Amino acid sequence: MRWLIRSKIHKATVTEADINYVGSITIDEDLIDRTGLMEGERVLVTSNSSGARLETYVIRGKRGSGVICMNGAAAHLIKEGEEIIIMGFELTDAPVEPKMILVDKNNKFIQYL
Repeated sequence: MRWLIRSKIHKATVTEADINYVGSITIDEDLIDRTGLMEGERVLVTSNSSGARLETYVIRGKRGSGVICMNGAAAHLIKEGEEIIIMGFELTDAPVEPKMILVDKNNKFIQYL
């Protein structure tokens, strides 16, 4: 069994950072659907701006809003305006066909990678 990348949102921009939320990362439902991420799924988030890396879980944001919000303690590490990569992985013994997307500065889908 190996951990393989299954989902990726590349070059997303953090639109909000809410320290007072219990935890997680809020992601526009359109982006969740395009990548096959699931609400509650553990994801690795890396900042292209600061180099910070953290694990958290996904919650659905308003469809079409472009929202990418770092919630709770994660908001101390990754701030509003940072460029990030969001990755979901799968433990499997079979090849995985990952769904990877590139988004623009407003977190709108540009293309599959």
